Amino acid sequence: MAEQVTVQEVSDAMYKMIKDSMGQKKWKATDLTKAVTELFGDRCNKDLTKAAIRDLIENGKCVYTYFGGSFIEIPHREGAEN
Repeated sequence: MAEQVTVQEVSDAMYKMIKDSMGQKKWKATDLTKAVTELFGDRCNKDLTKAAIRDLIENGKCVYTYFGGSFIEIPHREGAEN
């Protein structure tokens, strides 16, 4: 059996997916879970993906947004912050 990936590896992969598709696609938690599971195969499970999403949210790298559904996005910068 292959060695299981770490929460940090999964959260980094999720962050890259979200960042690369920013402005083109909004990610739901279930979509992220499926994409990462496909990427890592049997080395990743649902509990690990939940922990990775929690890590992204708690560290402020991503936020939950709601627009007809709940999505995970990178926080937007307001005009005054630029």
